[in-house]
Amino acid sequence: MRNRISRIRTGSALVAVGAGVGVLAALSSGASAAALTSVTRALPHIHAMATIHDARIPLSRTGDCVLPVGVSVTCVGNGTPMTYGGGAIQSAPGVYIVYWGWNGADPSGQAAYQQRFFQGAGGSPWNSSQTQYCNSTDALGVTCTPGATHVGNPGGLLKGTWTDNTNPVPANPNDAAIQAEATRAAANFGNTTAASNAGAQYIIDTPHGNSTVGFATQWCSYHGNASSSYGSLAYTDFPYITDAGSSCGQNFVNAGSAGLLDGVSIVGGHEFAETETDANPPSGWTDTAGAETGDKCAWIQAGPGASANVTLSSGTFAVQSLWSNAANSGAGGCVLK
Repeated sequence: MRNRISRIRTGSALVAVGAGVGVLAALSSGASAAALTSVTRALPHIHAMATIHDARIPLSRTGDCVLPVGVSVTCVGNGTPMTYGGGAIQSAPGVYIVYWGWNGADPSGQAAYQQRFFQGAGGSPWNSSQTQYCNSTDALGVTCTPGATHVGNPGGLLKGTWTDNTNPVPANPNDAAIQAEATRAAANFGNTTAASNAGAQYIIDTPHGNSTVGFATQWCSYHGNASSSYGSLAYTDFPYITDAGSSCGQNFVNAGSAGLLDGVSIVGGHEFAETETDANPPSGWTDTAGAETGDKCAWIQAGPGASANVTLSSGTFAVQSLWSNAANSGAGGCVLK
């Protein structure tokens, strides 16, 4: 098995946060955020999906880049392939959604759409490309060794939902508050051991008009990993996505009212796939620039790897493509299945 490697992330479209400056400090304190483009990231445990506007910049001078909207894949191959850093992957992912402090307010109908998406995402062709990633590789961190455990793609992905109107949500919850709610969620769902949390993803949906600083201006959502008495908890800070409008995917695939919730499944799918392949960022599968499997294919609107509608067992949803090392005869690429 390949040993854990040290990863230092620099560049602009990703956030890896423990504590720090700019956006990093803002997530920690709730203070105003600096632009993503100004922040050097070498801090563990958090990884964010940039807004469409902030994604139009390179991640590093020589590494990968996230493409401008409307441009086909021309630079996404730089920094390939994905390599394994020795950290956790999820062989049996399961999603738990927390509607924190919503108090019945859901003007866009996000909750029902989000639940339908995760009801169908497990076992789907869309997520099947991620099963190539594993927890044991050759010395290069690319080829899985015989007997390695792979990322899973089970049906029945959505394990439960919880409407928490008991614990007050701060006006602008910082990352510590999101982690605390994830810990309460683990207890609520009865996942009180490390084993029961190995595949759990706690998606913390903050309410309409109430989100962590930086949402919609620098980032759309982020995933991270929290230490708790119940073991390591993989969690996602998932704001009320339609509050961001087109910055976080509204009408990215579908026009008019049909595209109102495009961003919910695009951003939600992005964070889900990255969590199952890199449950404790950045120690799982990333490329040399620190991009995860969703980053390399984010916000592509035309050409190879463009976001599109996919039909799942629970309905039709807008999704982005995901990076596959195996695509294009091993050259890698963004795929929808």
